[in-house]
Amino acid sequence: MTAAGVAHFAATDAYARIVPRVLPAPRAWVQLSGAAELGCAALLAVPRTRRLGGWAAAALFVVLFPANVQMALDGGLPGAGGILGSPLVAWLRLPLQLPLIAWAVAVARRAPGRP
Repeated sequence: MTAAGVAHFAATDAYARIVPRVLPAPRAWVQLSGAAELGCAALLAVPRTRRLGGWAAAALFVVLFPANVQMALDGGLPGAGGILGSPLVAWLRLPLQLPLIAWAVAVARRAPGRP
């Protein structure tokens, strides 16, 4: 999640191209989601906050799913070549979000509770 969060700031314009068109200010959404990913990563890294981090990550994966749908509908990342511009890869990414959500929920459930 740390790498993905950093990537949102390093490649903001690329991520902005998959923000659903109904949302205004795509760059702001990308930066907000990048900050959220970094926040989740920090919460997951600390045993005391891992439960919260797992639930937050699961929620974030669900909230970000429409961007993955937009990418699939666009036939890949608009203007990108290679694997990022592949319609097949964009569609295959959609079901891969489910294991990410399941992983985050599993982390939250396995994490020690508050004393």
